[in-house]
Amino acid sequence: MTIMPQFPLGLVLFPSMVLPLHVFEPRYRVMVQRVLEGDGRFGVALIQRGSEVGGGDVRTDFGTVAQVVEAEQFSDGRWALTTVGVERYRVARWLPDDPYPVADVEPWPDEELTSDLEPAYREVLAKFRRCMALASESGVNVGPLPADLADVELGCMQMSALSPISMLDKQALLGAKGPAERLPMLGGLLDDALELIRLRLSGN
Repeated sequence: MTIMPQFPLGLVLFPSMVLPLHVFEPRYRVMVQRVLEGDGRFGVALIQRGSEVGGGDVRTDFGTVAQVVEAEQFSDGRWALTTVGVERYRVARWLPDDPYPVADVEPWPDEELTSDLEPAYREVLAKFRRCMALASESGVNVGPLPADLADVELGCMQMSALSPISMLDKQALLGAKGPAERLPMLGGLLDDALELIRLRLSGN
């Protein structure tokens, strides 16, 4: 077990994905200072209910470790951070705030691949690209897509992060046992997203 600072947010961070943060709340300014004095890591867990600001939120019991790669402090004490998702973790227990959220956590790696997912992966990747193209056509800002999505495990994470689906669906994908479970889940969610986007484009 490891005691780790936590930054609960209204979003899901996936391993390998970049997360920029603007830190202004006093307790999280303290957290950033302490994190930078240590290993530069903290946990990002999804807020299920409540607000990012002020406390009193209800958090999920797993998330992703964020590694600070760039940090800039402004004259008024705010921080601009660039972080990247490193690995999943599970929360064994939430500890009293200090003054920011803190949890006792353990690493939670994906299950290893035991079968060839390449054919299924290619199908889901094609579906993902169709979905993102249609989402862009419908006015959604999808942003730049990764240039290389050849790796099954990494690609599953990146597509899960970028797909136009709800945060609760993304949290479910993050919580999958591994790519063998995550890939078909993602395929089904993309089917639903494609249907909604097509309805939107048709005006129904």
